[in-house]
Amino acid sequence: MWRRSASFILDKNQNDVVAKPESHHLSPLSVAVSSSMAETLQQEQQPNPDISAYYQTRAAHHGVVTSDWLAQAQAAVDQPSEDAVSSNYSSKSGDLSGKFSVIDEFNNWRKQPDLAEAVAAIRALASVIRSSEATTMMELEIELKKASDSLKSWDKTSISLTAGCDLFMRYVTRTSALEYEDFNSAKSRLLERAEKFGEISYKARKIIAMLSQEFIFDGCTILVHGFSRVVFEVLKTAAQNRKNFRVLCTEGRPDRSGLRLSNELAKLDVPVKLLIDSAVAYSMDEVDMVFVGADGVVESGGVINMMGTYQIALVAKSMNKPVYVAAESYKFARLYPLDQKDMVPALRPIDFGVPIPSKVEVETSARDYTPPQYLTLLFTDLGVLTPSVVSDELIQLYL
Repeated sequence: MWRRSASFILDKNQNDVVAKPESHHLSPLSVAVSSSMAETLQQEQQPNPDISAYYQTRAAHHGVVTSDWLAQAQAAVDQPSEDAVSSNYSSKSGDLSGKFSVIDEFNNWRKQPDLAEAVAAIRALASVIRSSEATTMMELEIELKKASDSLKSWDKTSISLTAGCDLFMRYVTRTSALEYEDFNSAKSRLLERAEKFGEISYKARKIIAMLSQEFIFDGCTILVHGFSRVVFEVLKTAAQNRKNFRVLCTEGRPDRSGLRLSNELAKLDVPVKLLIDSAVAYSMDEVDMVFVGADGVVESGGVINMMGTYQIALVAKSMNKPVYVAAESYKFARLYPLDQKDMVPALRPIDFGVPIPSKVEVETSARDYTPPQYLTLLFTDLGVLTPSVVSDELIQLYL
């Protein structure tokens, strides 16, 4: 096992370059929108209970990812600081609805194309602390718990959303220093820890991209499955480092997320070849390594990811090809699935292009479980881990 701490990476970067305040460009909300219109908008954003909310919005989020989104993020450094934008943004949200809503705040943060769902939830929970009118620590913790439960119930099938909220509550509220301070100081400490946790989570993708570069060598061929923003970050960083490599993208049916990834890689002038999903075994002898993302990393060291990941790992294992998983630590979940059906089902619509008789049953599960024995390494912001170490890291995260 090879590991390097995230703090080491960040400290090294701060010493190598002049630190600049990071910020995120937020589209300003119009304060002229009436309360009735805001309520209507909130109703429209409620997820369909028959389809996982993540898959309802997946296409919309991936559709706004462009080849220069990192450049846009870098350009945002010249914008007002994140704290100023965030506080101004929260005040506008309050003016718009008359009362702070953690779901509205969460949906507003989700509009940023480079922000993961779990990070949006973490930012929204930090806003709960900022806008809270509680007068005691007990009231504030109860308010945070209710907000966290509301976010987790927004989409009960989202592993990263649930894990991100749980980790936030553990990280922010578990500090012995709070009981020795007055309430205002304690609230400020909580807000400071909340914003720090949000910043760590936001930088996770870039840390993973840096750690993975030593494993991508010139002339290699990489197989990817679907569209993972952290995998895209890994490949984009490798392209920016002028590494010569080729990518094989599975189509990613039924939402064709792999087609979107191939388009983004083509814009970077990365040689890319699009495969139909059933051609994985046929093409595996060309592959040097497999890179996949994850919806969640479970206690066994296995991963829950887009449907088809398991069969790709099986083929790769049989042909002695390494399978690498890129996943942020806020996707580490206290789950231990025993088989493919031992998970909360995440459903997605499937269009076969032809009428399907009513007597024909259609499998609509959106993800599968890949056991740890088929995975080689996990690239995380905590370091590069073997699957067997994941349970130890989970214990540390949730202590």
